[in-house]
Amino acid sequence: MYDTDKRKLLSALSHAAIFLSTTLVSIGIPIFILFATEDPVVKENAKEAINFHLNVWFYGAIIGVLIWVSFGLLIPLAGLWFLVHWGLTIWALFNVLTNTEKPFRYPFILRLI
Repeated sequence: MYDTDKRKLLSALSHAAIFLSTTLVSIGIPIFILFATEDPVVKENAKEAINFHLNVWFYGAIIGVLIWVSFGLLIPLAGLWFLVHWGLTIWALFNVLTNTEKPFRYPFILRLI
C-alpha cells in the first residue's frame, strides 16, 4: 500500500535528525515530516522522534543543573547520557530500516505528543 523505501527514508530521517544538530533544526525535520506525509507508520515515527528530542533536551538540562550544583563532580553523568542518547538513536535507526511495518517506540521517555 505505502512505498517501503519512502517509509524507510522518512522514518530514518525523523530519528536521525538529532545527529544534525542540537538546535531547532533537529526537531524541525520530524515536525515537517509529520505534517507532510500521509503514511501512518511514518507519522508515528515522526511523533516518537519529536518526543525523544524533547526528552533529550529536558534530561540534558537536568543533568546540566546537577553538574552545576555538584561543582562538576557529576560530569561523567553527561558522558553517560551522551552515550545513552546516541545508542537509542542508533537502535531506532536500525529498527526502522529493518522493520518497516511497525513504528519504533523509545523506552523510558515521556510522550507529550
